[in-house]
Amino acid sequence: MARWKFRRQHPIDRYVVDFVTLDGKLIVEVDGVTHAEPSEVAKDKARSEVLETCGFLVVRVSNTDVYDNLEGVLEMIESTLPSD
Repeated sequence: MARWKFRRQHPIDRYVVDFVTLDGKLIVEVDGVTHAEPSEVAKDKARSEVLETCGFLVVRVSNTDVYDNLEGVLEMIESTLPSD
């Protein structure tokens, strides 16, 4: 993944995303436990739809996965990025 430059807290449209690689057109959102609430799930879905209309793929990972399974998160991100 060394060839991909990720930006943190980057504005796209009306949102500030957690992490993005502009070249890879991939947004990684890291969600805490509050994102499991039905109202937050709906907001996240609407947010993802807007970001996807901007040409990005949005993937969501939990804080727990980042802390407990960082290697798996990185593998998922790497497999999601274009391989060209």
